[in-house]
Amino acid sequence: MHRHHSAPDSTQELLITLGRLVDQALENIRLQRARAELGMALQQHMLPDSLPEFPGIRTAARYSPSQDGLAVGGDFYDAFAMKDGAAGIAIGDVQGHGVEAAAFMGEARASLRALASVTVDPGKVLACANELLISMGCDLFTTCCLLSIVPRTGELCVARAGHVPIVWGTDDGDAGISLDAGGVPLGILPGQQYPVTHRRLRQPGYLVLVTDGVVEGPRYAIDEGLAAVVAVVGAADGADPGELASRVIQVTDLTGHEDDAAVLVVRYDGVPDGG
Repeated sequence: MHRHHSAPDSTQELLITLGRLVDQALENIRLQRARAELGMALQQHMLPDSLPEFPGIRTAARYSPSQDGLAVGGDFYDAFAMKDGAAGIAIGDVQGHGVEAAAFMGEARASLRALASVTVDPGKVLACANELLISMGCDLFTTCCLLSIVPRTGELCVARAGHVPIVWGTDDGDAGISLDAGGVPLGILPGQQYPVTHRRLRQPGYLVLVTDGVVEGPRYAIDEGLAAVVAVVGAADGADPGELASRVIQVTDLTGHEDDAAVLVVRYDGVPDGG
């Protein structure tokens, strides 16, 4: 009687097939990790190493990466001199993750800086940046909040492109949400205009800019997250901007965020004598 070898042969073929699948899976993991490392390197390179100082204005930022180490995001922040010496402050959040999002973030940040050198109007900067990003033909878009402050007078101008509103606070413990008018995110629709809110900073305090990863997550809706940030800012008690930024980024622990999260704190020390 002849023995059938089909079962052992089938087992051997199955093991070979499984081995190939494991090799392919490992290779995919290696490629994903390589892309993630490249994206993180791009992101770190695109974000500023330090933020400039302006008369009577101090800034500090904190950044918390995504809970998913492979999901590199496009959150960004920046501070730079605008035309006529105004302080330009920006924060944004690129839709999507990965190398493409990190690269698009760099393009958005560079566009804002270049355009801010020719105008102090944040609405015009966002409108021109929107056209520029659309012309690049990328499928991504970004939210953004851009403000300008004239240090000697305290004049504040704010423009938003689909971004989370600013939280403000004063040294006497008052704090709230600045519900400024806004427009659509940058990079979607051509010909957009971005309204500008004009205010005057009359006493020492803070302007706190965040991305939605700070205030929105599985455990908190965005309104709850913003309320938590308001509470932190209201209790700042004259804290250094770096210390306050560290306290605000901890709100992400309450929201259970999975996205990237960025915080940019602007400390305004008041109009100088004679301003």
